[in-house]
Amino acid sequence: MSRAVDGSKRRNHRKKILKQAKGYWGRRHSNYKTAKDAVTKGLFYAYRDRKDRKGDFRRIWIIRINAACRAEGISYSRFMAGLTKAGININRKVLANLAVEDAGAFKAIAAQAKAALGA
Repeated sequence: MSRAVDGSKRRNHRKKILKQAKGYWGRRHSNYKTAKDAVTKGLFYAYRDRKDRKGDFRRIWIIRINAACRAEGISYSRFMAGLTKAGININRKVLANLAVEDAGAFKAIAAQAKAALGA
């Protein structure tokens, strides 16, 4: 009986890798050896950057809150300290959304924070 050299499992795995490398430049989309490396690296970056995206959003929220706080005459750190003292538990995502979409509500929260600080 003859020996099976290139079975369907190997072929299917290679096709899967080459399908994931679709759109890559040069040999990276057609040559299995280079495509395998490119896909592995791409998947690593995708995994890492899904984690990093959360930090990016947090930074954006803080920038937006800080800008709105400065318009109210208080720094970001003093504002957050005031919220803690006032017992207001609103996360940064919601605060940033209020700062952008509902300035009146943010102004009321900032006034409460200032009052809690005694400023």
